[in-house]
Amino acid sequence: MTNVALRRFDQINVIPFIDIMLVLLAIVLTTATFISQGELNVTLPQATAAQPASTNPALVISINAEGALFLDGAPITQPALNARLDSVEKTQVIVCSVDKKTAFGDFVTVVDALKSRGLEHLSIRTESLP
Repeated sequence: MTNVALRRFDQINVIPFIDIMLVLLAIVLTTATFISQGELNVTLPQATAAQPASTNPALVISINAEGALFLDGAPITQPALNARLDSVEKTQVIVCSVDKKTAFGDFVTVVDALKSRGLEHLSIRTESLP
């Protein structure tokens, strides 16, 4: 008979466990990279010169920092603006002047009112950088 020495098994081999964890980590990092690509950092272009879209006088819609609406400098409510836009020709040039602190939702409401009436000759007034 051969003498076989039995070793006592009192330690766990963690190398396969580490291999599995590294594979799972690689999968998580790969997935996280694809998810973060959905968030875009948008840098808006700067305009150095602009020309009016047409020679017709423009209808100016302004929104101040508090979200108040103005039509050609006069205060107006959203329902009154909607009623006024119903009578505007589709070729009318509209200039939108929005304060940079205005909530985006206020701007979207105005643009939605314009688009729903087919008024697509919209210009957004900006300031040029020095």
